[in-house]
Amino acid sequence: MTVRVTRTFDILDKYMQEFPREDALGGKKNGEWYTYSTEEYYKKSHQFALGLLALGFKKGDKIATVTTNRPEWNFADMGMAMVGVVHVPIYPTIGEEEYKYILDHSEARMLIAGDSKLYEKLGPIVRSLSVIREVYTFEDVEGAKNFEEILALGESKRVELEGALHEVKSSVEPGDLATIIYTSGTTGVPKGVMLSQNNLVSNFVSHSKMHNLGKDHRVVSFLPLCHVYERSVNYHFQYKGMGVYYVGSLGQIVSAIKEVKPHMFNSVPRLLEKVYDGFVAKGKELSGVKKALYFWALRLTHHFEYKRKYGPWLKLKIKIADKLIYSKWRAALGGNIVYIVSGGAALQPRIARVLGMAGMYNLEGYGLTETSPVIAVNNPVKDEMKIGTVGPVLEGFEVKIATDGEILCKGPGVMMGYYKAPELTAEVIDRNGWFHTGDIGILEEGKFLKITDRKKEIFKLSGGKYIAPQMIENKLKTSNLIEQVMVIGANEKFASALISPNFPLLHDWCAEHKIHFEDNKALIQIPEVVGKIQREVNNINKTLGSHEQINRIRLVHEDWTPGTGELSPTLKLRRNVVAVKYQHLINDIYSKS
Repeated sequence: MTVRVTRTFDILDKYMQEFPREDALGGKKNGEWYTYSTEEYYKKSHQFALGLLALGFKKGDKIATVTTNRPEWNFADMGMAMVGVVHVPIYPTIGEEEYKYILDHSEARMLIAGDSKLYEKLGPIVRSLSVIREVYTFEDVEGAKNFEEILALGESKRVELEGALHEVKSSVEPGDLATIIYTSGTTGVPKGVMLSQNNLVSNFVSHSKMHNLGKDHRVVSFLPLCHVYERSVNYHFQYKGMGVYYVGSLGQIVSAIKEVKPHMFNSVPRLLEKVYDGFVAKGKELSGVKKALYFWALRLTHHFEYKRKYGPWLKLKIKIADKLIYSKWRAALGGNIVYIVSGGAALQPRIARVLGMAGMYNLEGYGLTETSPVIAVNNPVKDEMKIGTVGPVLEGFEVKIATDGEILCKGPGVMMGYYKAPELTAEVIDRNGWFHTGDIGILEEGKFLKITDRKKEIFKLSGGKYIAPQMIENKLKTSNLIEQVMVIGANEKFASALISPNFPLLHDWCAEHKIHFEDNKALIQIPEVVGKIQREVNNINKTLGSHEQINRIRLVHEDWTPGTGELSPTLKLRRNVVAVKYQHLINDIYSKS
């Protein structure tokens, strides 16, 4: 019998009845993989729910979690959902002020921290707030209460509280608030996005239909579960009976993929760019005929398009390239990859083509926290795939393009609103129920959604011409030597760019050309280096309109990361932060105009 899922925790019954497996969830501890069976997952989630009831938690209370990815996150998440407790997942990489604001604003009664570092970091913040009564940890931390104590308490109260748990589970409705997810965005204080059970369920059920993988397949999960993108796909994987292996550190991704040999994973463009850079670097290590063959195979990927019919000569070349080169790319990613889901920002088409030609289809999608999140995604089941777009609109959603180009949508995934901020909610959901995404886009062929820019980021030059910076930045980042870039020029005569180079590749280039330097600060001052990057920009300028072309560039010697503040936790550019940090360079550019 098929289990109907209308609330997130209904997945547990579906898993148990339809897809029992020994490795429902997996994690790594002390260098060794460990797994939980479907039965253990079901049991521990219920123990956690019973433990919360024993601790006096009731429907509508809030609990915050701050942790890297781990299988045990699911026990807490499902346990909270069963009791109607609202889960407030928070990034483990944000600053002290942001933690304080979110924990206070959300009125979380309990906090579960991942490890000793997070426990120590959050301790002083928690002590300054009166609302949090208990702090637990997922890992063993000296002097801290462990979440296993909640499981043990729940088990000890099972007979006493089982009836109450059944009652409260039955009272949880699809329209009830399930989670508050705070979006740090790129400006202002975080906003608490309220998502209901139905917001989450309707979305993951719809996007789970985009492929035919299921109970015989494995996935790895390494993007933060506190973000709705990974969380939704996590539910989707479980809903389809797949085994999910969690990676707690970005540094462990490559080894995890080689060890788990997954059939699918969820990613962001930045990580796929690094995969591509790795392929290119591998080719550069070769010499002679092998090197020539390698880059011949790489160039051949430019022909890739979904559903394209290749002629016999091209088919033969692809077959040879696959045997010699593409098979090695697949092996580097575990050997089993069928699909890689990509979201959060635009993926460079050349990367989708490289992966696609190697038989690893990229399912690029689009959405926001406020839409639970997926609005559109490329769909191989319906054979609706197009490189350079985020695919067709997801089942259940309606999308229309406003007169100014903004993407508006309606559907069951649209949030309940911003927590304690009805005025902010009214700014983005209009009287007719349309959610205003803030993104500019078009529908290609009347079907495939293509994002062209952020509405708020488009600016005007002093001559009146509009500049869409994201579009230009994405083109500039097609250069292997440009890691990050910010296009500037609001109210100025011309557009310019601040560029953080891809330093490992730039170092290689310098070695090839016998250019010596002490450090990156000195490197970006070398005329030959600046000239090389300038030539890369000049090549891209040829593809842009005259007013869009980058007139001047300035190189910076720092990498831009979430830790240093230039990127958000979801790797989006924080323009205000970058502009303040490099105001001296901006002044230098425009003082000479």
